[in-house]
Parts: sequence; structure tokens; C-alpha cells
Amino acid sequence: MKNTKDTMKVTLHPDWDEIEPLRLQAHDFFGSHGLSGNTIQSLVMVLGELLENSVKYGSYKVLNGQINISINITKKIITIEVTNPIDDSNLDDLKRLDQMIQWVRGYQDPFEAYIERLKEVAKKPLHDKESGLGIVRVAYEGDVILDFFVSEDNLLTVSAVLTR
Repeated sequence: MKNTKDTMKVTLHPDWDEIEPLRLQAHDFFGSHGLSGNTIQSLVMVLGELLENSVKYGSYKVLNGQINISINITKKIITIEVTNPIDDSNLDDLKRLDQMIQWVRGYQDPFEAYIERLKEVAKKPLHDKESGLGIVRVAYEGDVILDFFVSEDNLLTVSAVLTR
């Protein structure tokens, strides 16, 4: 872990049990910057959702495959970045991620996208586990702009940016 006053950097193993302690640590970090309770809860939710997606969809076949988290707070912008390794088996997941982020951006208000996605999920059969609701929920409830990029060394970084 490398922290400065305005930046928190943490490396985790892709283990579900490591998510909650990091949420608590992030909660304290956000609180130390005087953010409101609602903003803190929203940002912790955003971080948790991005971490859960990272554990669920990352490719950790490489020895010591890890998740890198970076949270940066400036006067006007809060950025959360979650980075994990991927491989060719993730191409369909990346395509869905890209489509979902672009779809959400197509709405002027993420709330509209959230309602539309809820309607779509309600029509799906119960055995269908992929709702696609997480990314839409992050954009709406977290009030963040989402983006992602893949580096040349096959690291996926998903970012969530809150403008204050």
C-alpha cells in the first residue's frame, strides 16, 4: 500500500475476502477528506462493484496475478481506478463492458439508463445470471463517468470519475 494525503494505492489478491476490508479502508480515506456521508457511501459502492467485477472477470492464471487499486482526490475530481490482468478469454467480457459503458453514456441522465436496464433485467429468465446491472448502477448511484482501457501488457483498467 502506498498512500499520500490525496492518493490511496493498494494491491490485492483476487480474493472475495479482501474486498470488504478495502471498502472499510476506502471509507476512512474518503472520510479523511471531509466528504459527505452520502458521497462516501456512493464511492465505496463504486469501488466495491469495480473490485467485484475485477475478481469475477479478471484472468489470474499468471503467478501472483493481482488487482491494483488507485484512488485520487483533487479539489474538483475523485478518480477510482481498478486494474487487473486479462487474456484472450476475456474478449467477450471486454466487448460487453464497452457496449454497456457506451450504452450508459448514450443517456443524458444515468438514472434513465438504470430504469431501462431494470426493465430489461425484469424480462430475463431467473437462471440468467448476467444482468449487466452493476455497471449501470455504478454510473447512476455513484454519479460517476466510467471508462476503461487495455494496456499493451494486457492489463484492464476501469476508471470511475466523480466531478464535484
